[in-house]
Amino acid sequence: MSVPRPAPPSASTATQLATIADHVDDYRGRVADLAEPFEGTERDDLAVSIREAERQLRSAVRTLQRAARSAG
Repeated sequence: MSVPRPAPPSASTATQLATIADHVDDYRGRVADLAEPFEGTERDDLAVSIREAERQLRSAVRTLQRAARSAG
């Protein structure tokens, strides 16, 4: 039976995760802005795809924030 190795300090991990979450949220906003010009046009399909990517990024932000809270 192997002995579990000690976990590294989590404060640094929490800080890194929070920073990454902030950056991903910035990108999420930029992605959302890209969809607007295509909404209600013949390229509405592109707007739908971009909005789906935005939703996935929003989910990633929440997951990263949850991980940061857990690590902190």
